Amino acid sequence: MDYKLHLSSECATPFHDPELYRTLVGKLIYLTTTMPDISYATQQVSQFMSNPSTVHYKAVERILRYLKSAPTTGLFYPSKGSFHLKAYTDSDWAACVDTHRSVSGYCVYLGDSIISWKSKKQKTLSRSSCEAEY
Repeated sequence: MDYKLHLSSECATPFHDPELYRTLVGKLIYLTTTMPDISYATQQVSQFMSNPSTVHYKAVERILRYLKSAPTTGLFYPSKGSFHLKAYTDSDWAACVDTHRSVSGYCVYLGDSIISWKSKKQKTLSRSSCEAEY
């Protein structure tokens, strides 16, 4: 996902085939089960399933181009490795253009293999970056 692109519900041109958009985004959501690297981008485009625009569809096409260029990426669980548990978390601060809510996420690794992850838009507004990450 282009980090400079901030998707909004107030994009000018509606997409001509909303059903196609919903179908593609639904398949991307299913694919996040084995490809956590597209979770954030999929979460961003899934917010606009009720009223997609051409800008939103171009973001979906970008995700699809990434998937086409990296067909062997995905989860890999080696049979040998360390059993060190590591966890990472991060949050942006009011990055949603429409609601000014924060998106936070985490991932948990067992050795070098990811075992759990999540990206979620917060229910409440944050007034500081500390509060957003809490």
